[in-house]
Order: sequence, then structure tokens, then C-alpha cells
Amino acid sequence: MTEVEIVKKRVASLREQINYHNHRYHVLDSPEISDAEYDALLLELKKLEESHPDLISPDSPTQRVGAEPLSAFGTVVHPRPLLSLANAFCDEDIDAWYKRISGLVPGQAIDFVCELKIDGLAVALTYDNRSLVTGATRGNGYQGENITQNLRTIKSIPLSVPAGAPAKFEVRGEAYLPKKGLARLNEERSAEGLPLFANPRNAAAGSVRQLDPRITARRPLDIFIYALGWAEGMQMPSTHRETMQYLKSLGFKINPHMAHCQDLEEVKACYHGWAGRREELPYDIDGVVIKVNSIALQEELGFVGHDPRWAIAYKFPAVQGTTRLLDIGINVGRTGSLNPYAILEPVNIGGVTIERAALHNEDDIHRKDIRIGDWVLVQRAGEVIPEIVGPVVSRRTGVEKVFLMPGTCPVCHAEVIRAEGEAMHRCANTACPAQALESIIHFASKGAMDIEGVGEKLCRSLFEKGLIKDSGDLYSLTRDSLLELDRMGERSAANVLASLEKSKQRSLPNLIFALGIPNIGEETASILAQRYNSIDALSNAGLEELLGIPSIGPKVSDGILAFLRQPQNTDTIEKLRKAGVNMQSDEAVRRDLPFSGVDFVITGKLAASGRQELEAKIRALGGKPGSDVTKKTNYLIVGTDPGAKLARAQSLGIKVLDENEFLEMLKDAEAMLK
Repeated sequence: MTEVEIVKKRVASLREQINYHNHRYHVLDSPEISDAEYDALLLELKKLEESHPDLISPDSPTQRVGAEPLSAFGTVVHPRPLLSLANAFCDEDIDAWYKRISGLVPGQAIDFVCELKIDGLAVALTYDNRSLVTGATRGNGYQGENITQNLRTIKSIPLSVPAGAPAKFEVRGEAYLPKKGLARLNEERSAEGLPLFANPRNAAAGSVRQLDPRITARRPLDIFIYALGWAEGMQMPSTHRETMQYLKSLGFKINPHMAHCQDLEEVKACYHGWAGRREELPYDIDGVVIKVNSIALQEELGFVGHDPRWAIAYKFPAVQGTTRLLDIGINVGRTGSLNPYAILEPVNIGGVTIERAALHNEDDIHRKDIRIGDWVLVQRAGEVIPEIVGPVVSRRTGVEKVFLMPGTCPVCHAEVIRAEGEAMHRCANTACPAQALESIIHFASKGAMDIEGVGEKLCRSLFEKGLIKDSGDLYSLTRDSLLELDRMGERSAANVLASLEKSKQRSLPNLIFALGIPNIGEETASILAQRYNSIDALSNAGLEELLGIPSIGPKVSDGILAFLRQPQNTDTIEKLRKAGVNMQSDEAVRRDLPFSGVDFVITGKLAASGRQELEAKIRALGGKPGSDVTKKTNYLIVGTDPGAKLARAQSLGIKVLDENEFLEMLKDAEAMLK
């Protein structure tokens, strides 16, 4: 394998991992790795793409801000993108950042504002004619979920602002749950037999994204406003600090610990001061955000990629602790993977008792030289699943045992295999009960069929009782069969049946993802749903046809074909069909949108708009933005330095629009929806 092939393989692996963890974090509110681990993956990918720019593609995680919004809420297009911040982890990173920005504005004095980085959910609030009209999540940075009704329940958010406010403006803030609020909420959930929230951030995200605002209203959510997104109708202050004070005068809640720093030494002192006393605060913070104070300098510095040059998040170190590794357990996943996990002597880290930790795979365990019986360093950083950083070798006594993956499945006792080039061991039995159960749990999960009330605990009970054997059996459940379960009353049974009925209308991408086809995440499921308008069409696809789809490689194609040709999987699909589950594309719903069925490609440097901002608007209007000019392309939008795409479009007779022409076209299309 050549060096280029090795890099390509690593880039593909990193993108798959990052997309998966993006979804767990931003959509499911259930992260599996720490911020530090995620940052390391993204940093590695950025470095590889910087050294091999020909590998950069529009769908790379480095080219986006977050994850796609849930379809359960309406979509809000952000007029100005809600971009994420670059991260710093040490004083040297801050020095390097300052050197970069000061070099771009030579001779100009730079002062800063330091703000506590609240561990919550980023939201945007839009006011029109002095009233709150829209509240939205960050989403992917360009489109977010419309959660206006839920945000209205937060008492610290003003529903109207005083006279003298801009005619129309947007503020941005962080919705959060105080520590005491989390403790009270978890007490209530424990009494009701519900799973507990791992930390305030997950609780806040889960609270503001409830479909029923009454649930949100019962939770003690709060918010800090940290920025003015945009404003119309009046001249705004010239510094960020003055802007925040102005927003405070309008009734917005501003964090009282915002600090004005004249130089970098004051910035560092502010950060290190809070790093040592963050536990004193009634809410969680995970760092300090540093911003250039001057708005004029912010505009002059601009952006690099998706990060503003004028701001950076200085993250706190992960919270760690030491404890004994009592044993290593094995969980069998829905694709048959054997996933080792650490069974720990309980240890309190940052106010949370840790008894389990991720171990990834056997190679990782051996690379870190982790042995059963070791004292180990555990890293939490507020995440749902902590990890073992490594062993404390100096405390070894000689009785510690080296871990070896079992040769047979711990559930069905079938042979365990490890394919060449793969890190994971897998159970060879596709009928393994553990795989079947995990597949059902995945099928019912939020990102898939979103069957409310059918979580891991209920799935396990139904499976162990023999009431279901696969996902298709869920739709055969009846009131009487549900009432056979312990603690299942009439009302709960009725709610489960109602959720099952509702889930039948989920979109085709949701269903494709829910089936659990190997290597098919939500983005790939969406790509397949765009190419094929039904499960039947996908089932009839050939290998060459699949390989012709951008971002669908040999491994994914082989997995699709193998999955859809296994009798047990086709039987499950038939059960779903007979139950009335939607198996068609929702493209018909989009036919009334102005850009429905129209393919666009953007090339060159744009002056007035960001590329991804325009692509988001194209999608919102029913169109399809692409990266390559083909015979199917309807319009090519050109900026300066358009390159070879312009020549190809002209040779194919494709309509070419400059940026201003397209903005007029966009304006007309948006007017049609009003």
C-alpha cells in the first residue's frame, strides 16, 4: 500500500469516526468520547487535509460546523452562520494565536474580552419589532431546529425588549441547566425509573429539544447571552464589551464574570484563575472564550475556514482520577463487534461516580499496556463514557493479568473472527441474540425510527420475554402482549403503541439508517435516499451503480449488498412493509418548493456570501447543491477565479450565473414561500 493510499484510508476512517461522534453529540445528546478525544480526531484530520489538499471534499467534517437538525422540528436558516471556535489547550497555543492575529493587523493595539465557556446548548434568538419571534439551535451552523416555544419557557429570556432596540436583531447565547437543577431533575427521573442525565449539558440539550414545551417548562433552565449575531435599523457599539452592556440594558442576562483584559498576560491570568475555581460556580464551564474586543478589528481579521480568527476557546484540562481496574467485560454490538469495557472500582471524578470506562478494542488495550488488576488513570471531562488514559505502572504488584479477547462469543458461544486489516473482533454468528437485540435498540433510537418510550430497557424486556425477535416484530406488539411485562400499565402500553404508529411515517433516510446496515451512518443514509426513492430501489441496486455514488466506496457497497441479501434481513423488511412502515422517499413533499429538482454547483470565491450558507439555502428551497459539474447540473454559480468548472459548464451548455444574479434568483424564490 502506497503512502497516499495509507493517508486516504486514514482520512476516510477519521471522517467516519468524526461524523459518528458529531451525531452522538449534536443530535442524540449522547456523546461517547470526551471533547479532548474529539478535538484530537478533528485536529489529525485537519492536518492530513492541509498536507494533502486534494483530499478535501465538501462533505468533510472540517468543512462543516456541527450536525444536521432533527426533522421533528421546523428548520430555521441562520442569516449569519453560527460558527464554532478553534480550541487552545495550553498557553503556547494562545501565544501562537495572538502571533497570528497581531501579524494580520500590524501596529494596532489589541485588547480582549474573556467570557466563561458555559457547558450548555448554543441557541439564537431573533427579535422583530421588539418581540421574540424565533429561537433556534445551532444545528449545522447554517440551519438549526426551531425550538421557539421551548425557549419561551426559560424565564431569563425576555419575550419583548424596550423601545429603542434595533428594528430586527439576533442575539446568541448558551442555554444551560444549573448543577442543583440537574441534581433535582435526576432525583425525579430516578424515582420514575428513567435513565439519568450524565451532566448539565446533556440535560440542557435534552430539555430544550423536547417536542412538548410543557416538559421544558418544568425544568429549571437558564441562559447567558454572549453575542449580538446581527442587527438592522441602528448603529451598534464599536466594541464587544460595550455591545454586551447594551444587550444587558435591553434585559438580556449577561454572565457577570465577563472580564476586560488589556493584554495577553491578563488573559492568561483570567484563564488560570478560573481553571482552579470553576467548581465554585453553580453551573458547569469547560473553558474560557477569548475575543478581540474591537468590532472593527473582528471584521478585519475575518474567518479562516469555519473559525473566526478573532476568537478562540481556551479549554480546561480533562478531569482525571485513579482507581483499580477490576475486570474487562465484553459487549456484543449490533454488527457483531466485541467491544471491551472496563469494570472499575467506583471512583468519584468531578462529582460523578465512575464504574465503567471505554476501552475501544484489544489493540488499544495492548498499546496502552492496560492489565486486569492495574491501577489506572481515568479521564472523564464531563462525558457520558469515560476512558482509561493508561495504567499507573509504578503501583503494579505482579498479579495483574494481560487481557486477551475470547475465542468464542460470550453470548452465543460462536467463533470469534477478526478480518484482516480490521481492529475489531466479531461474532461470526449473524443470528447471535446479542446482535439482534442491539439492532432492535438501534432501530428504535432517536436518530433512527425515534420510537418514544421504546428504549434499551423495554427492548431488552421484550426480547428476553420472546415477544420480539427482530425490529419488524415491534409493529406486531399488542396491548395484551405489552401488559405481560412487569411495570407496564394500561397508559404506558397505549403510549408505546401510539409511538410505534407514529414512527411508521418516518422518512426514508431514517429507515435506511434504522436498518443497521454496516457502515451506514445518517449522512450516508441521506445520500442513498436521494439516489434511490424506495427501499425496493435500493435493494435492486448493483455494485457498479453503488460505486458510482460519491462517498460510497467498496466497503460500504459490499456491506449494503450483503445486508440486503441476507434472508433474515429481507424478512424483517417484509414485516415492516406489511406493518405499513413508510418505505418511499419524501421527495413528493418537496416538489412544491421553488428549487425542487434543480441541481446547482458553486465555484470560485464569493464576495457577499459563504459557500455553505448558499448551499444551505439551496437545500431549504428544495434544490440540490453539488461539487462537480455534470450533465445533470442546471446552474453553475461563479465567483472570482472559477477554474475548470466554468469551462466544463460552458461546453455542456449549462446556465451560468454570477453571484449577484443568483442572489436575485434566491430572493425571488424565497419570496414565493411567503
